Amino acid sequence: MLLVSSREAQLRDVEDRARPRPADPRREALLATLREVVERLAPIERTPCSAGEREAAQWLARRLGAIAQLEVALEDEPAWGTFPPTATALGTLGVLGAALALRGRRAAGVLLGAASAAGIVDEAQNGPRSVRRLARRRRATVNVIARVPPRPGAAEQREPVTFVVIAHHDAPQTGFIFDQTVHRRLHALAPELIEGIKTSPPQWWFGLAAPLLTLATALTGRRRFAAAGLAIGALGTLAAADVWRGATVAGANDNLSGVAALVALAELLGREPLPGVRVLLVSCGAEETLQDGIRAFVARHRAELDPARTHFVNLDTIGSPRLVMLEGEGPIWMEDYAGPWLREQLSACAQRLGIRLRRGYRARASTDSVIPSRAGYATATLVSITPWGTPANYHLPSDVPANLDYDTVADATSLVHELVRAHSS
Repeated sequence: MLLVSSREAQLRDVEDRARPRPADPRREALLATLREVVERLAPIERTPCSAGEREAAQWLARRLGAIAQLEVALEDEPAWGTFPPTATALGTLGVLGAALALRGRRAAGVLLGAASAAGIVDEAQNGPRSVRRLARRRRATVNVIARVPPRPGAAEQREPVTFVVIAHHDAPQTGFIFDQTVHRRLHALAPELIEGIKTSPPQWWFGLAAPLLTLATALTGRRRFAAAGLAIGALGTLAAADVWRGATVAGANDNLSGVAALVALAELLGREPLPGVRVLLVSCGAEETLQDGIRAFVARHRAELDPARTHFVNLDTIGSPRLVMLEGEGPIWMEDYAGPWLREQLSACAQRLGIRLRRGYRARASTDSVIPSRAGYATATLVSITPWGTPANYHLPSDVPANLDYDTVADATSLVHELVRAHSS
């Protein structure tokens, strides 16, 4: 595959934004809805499991309920709060193990390191979450479910296809680890290199450094491995603790962009329900806890959602200049999503609409997509990035409505609508 040079790619981005669009009242209405939702919800502090998260869900339910043809419900679900406290505790355990190994207590160091590594993998890779369930207080989150039924009387001879379009209305906390200065400088120095990178560095591996290097010391007797593990593990633990104490950001891009797209899509489908296809628009809570909301949704609704006729589309952080489709994700190891044919269909829809959709990307951060994908549902994920390869203002205080690329959000909305329309009959 021939790679386009960074200079050519940047010129195309500029041309795309500068090219005048023909007057289109439907797109203007779409953009107005997107702005309304983002600007209304951004001032609410939406920390997972907080009163603000619930306030946002209640407003969203009222807004969706005002659209014709929609049945809207709020569903309370269990959650265990934000992930940094658990990550900090597990990182500290690994650092202590490395310190013990340095003092010659290798067996104790390996034992603590093994417990730390197992907990980090369980937490980051969306395992059974044994540590947080045992050690953390159970709290509550809320999911918003809006149902768009098929057009009455159409395609009654067969079971309709179901699309579940998901986003999340909670917002993340900030921390120094999310600073994008290095990314910007690397892009300025070597833009062609950055253009070719389609998978971000695995940040969670910092947490595994202390346990693994402690094991290396136990096996070889060389203390420098444990010393390196102690230093790297301490840095990773400090980063987690910094996020723990960090403020919750407005989250316009992550992920009010996706929530606004749900509302805009609901308006499109409410005005013209499609035959042969039903749509569930689901805004999950507690995504920033590492997927508590979507776990509960899939567990509650799995019996009614046949994997053979149900497809998931995730809209997460779609307000950067470049629209991207993920092929998979994995904080520790990579997992491609189920149903590659769905991603091919979405790519074909983008071509029909003249929307540039970049492909071949995989995420090292977890998203809500991994849960339905593991349950056997065909899954497609739309995100967005900047020219330097990160989502715009990701987990930063600058993630405010004024910095959102609404044209990208509108393109993502139109693309999902086209995908759903293509399955109607």
